Amino acid sequence: MTSSEREKLLGLSLEEKIDYSKKITKEAIEKFGREKLIIAWTGGKDSTTMLWLYTQVCKELDMRLPHCMFIDEGDVFDEILELVNRVKTAWRVEVVTVRNNDVLSQVKNPGDMVKVKELNERNRKEITKIGFGEESFPFHPESYVGNHLMKTVAMNVFIEENDIRAVSTAIRWDEQLAREEEVYFSLRSNPDHIRVQPILHFKERDIWDTIHKYKIPFCSLYHRGYRSLGIKSNTKKFSDMPAWQQDLENTTERDGRGRGKEEIMSKLRDLGYM
Repeated sequence: MTSSEREKLLGLSLEEKIDYSKKITKEAIEKFGREKLIIAWTGGKDSTTMLWLYTQVCKELDMRLPHCMFIDEGDVFDEILELVNRVKTAWRVEVVTVRNNDVLSQVKNPGDMVKVKELNERNRKEITKIGFGEESFPFHPESYVGNHLMKTVAMNVFIEENDIRAVSTAIRWDEQLAREEEVYFSLRSNPDHIRVQPILHFKERDIWDTIHKYKIPFCSLYHRGYRSLGIKSNTKKFSDMPAWQQDLENTTERDGRGRGKEEIMSKLRDLGYM
């Protein structure tokens, strides 16, 4: 996709953006079917808006919603879990929780040490693949090693074991520099599958405008000033104003996230992260 094509899509009206996203979701459902397509749902504003789009399309198609995949990396806000449980019941969403239990069996809290030799063969191979040569590492789900094991590996194992052909994610072009070249249907390997990314053309303001216009539920942390939600121990807020009342156009959305992860996002995405 050319930069001019991206700019055209970014400049659409809100309703045009919603319609275009619904077009992408409908194409994904018709191509992969609900059994081979999984919706990655984090409980954040973007993925919940994407999930809402799928509910609308499935109503139009008179079919059940595809399953959702919730990745529990071991350090999740209680408020996110509350939102997920509330929406799951209200929208009748079938959610599969994905975890790397092999790593989590060694830890109780962020910072606890993980001994590499006590991990299973799959996790040891993944650690070797990313060039990590230490005997142990502190458990931090948004570090280079932690993010790969707790999110990417956990997701990939689920894809492999369930023969998933497509994973729908809620990334946006304007969210992070490493994502600005993404396309709506992106081929991935190891394991082979397609990433479906239906809200690439949404801006942060569009997400909030959609949430408020269509009364989409959202996590209470956004009321308290958080703009982008990561793990509990490494996510901060820089304002007490509700997220949608902040200066979204002239400040950085992910400033409250762990800076180490943001700086290595390109590497993480090369390994298969969203």
